[in-house]
Formats: sequence, C-alpha cells, structure tokens
Amino acid sequence: MSESTLVVRRTLSDDWSELRDIRLEALRDTPDAFGSTYEEALAFSDDEWRTFAQKRCFYLAERDARVVGMISGGLNDAHPGTHWMYGMFVTPLERGTGTAQRLVSEVDDWARGEGASELFLHVGSTVARARAFYLKLGFEPTGETFVMHRNAAITLITMKRSLVES
Repeated sequence: MSESTLVVRRTLSDDWSELRDIRLEALRDTPDAFGSTYEEALAFSDDEWRTFAQKRCFYLAERDARVVGMISGGLNDAHPGTHWMYGMFVTPLERGTGTAQRLVSEVDDWARGEGASELFLHVGSTVARARAFYLKLGFEPTGETFVMHRNAAITLITMKRSLVES
C-alpha cells in the first residue's frame, strides 16, 4: 500500500470547479462558520467562481488529487493594514491529519510575504471545534466581538496571532 500525498497550492482560474465544490461542501457541513450561505454560493455563475479562483488568495488542500480542504487570505477594509485568514474548511474525513495546520501555514506564509507581523481571523461563537483549533495554534481573542450580519444568533470573535518568530 502506498503512502498518500497531501499537496496545498494556490488556486488558478482552472481550479474554479474544485473551489466551488469544496466551498459548497463547507457551507453544507458547517453553515455557522461562514459569512455566506449555501444558497448564495450556489447562485454564483461559473465565471464568478473562475474570478474567485484566479484573483482571490485561495488555497486548496489535495490528498491523492482529491480536494479535501480550503482556506483564503485577504485584507479587511474595517481594519486597514491587517492581514486575515478566511474560509477555512477541512472535509470531515481529513480532520485530525495535519491538513488544517498546512492550510493555515500557507496563509501565514502569504501574510509574511505581504509584510504582515500578525494574522487575524473571525470565528463564530457556535463553532467550538474551530475556536479550540485556533487557540491551539496560538491565536488569541482580541476582545473584539460582533454579531454576524446574516445571523444575529452568532457572535463573531476576532482572534490574532503573531507571525514574528520568537
């Protein structure tokens, strides 16, 4: 039996259908973790998905050529000059394998390459597994919280971690 291989790579426009499929899986699996809904994502055209894959900073994790996770990095207009991690998801069968850490590492590298010394994220109050994972990776709550725009029952917690090696 051969050992499986995990590859994490930045998306290109040709990756649009894989990005769409993993994003739709994420929105079905853990809807409270994302700012958009399954229905909203399902309504995007193929051209919109191509644009997302090409122009946004998305990474896909693939195990044996099958997409098993995603993440993106970006900026946040509400916090000028900061770098953020968005849209983290690992398919249930892949959880606990190190894939999530590899995805976060890619966004860390992207943010460092952009000159960032910290990485920020928002995590939903109802997604305890994600909060515990981020704490384990050294993210700490900043004290900023706010209500999710699409669901007032969910509080978003802002977390950050230093990207500076100590």
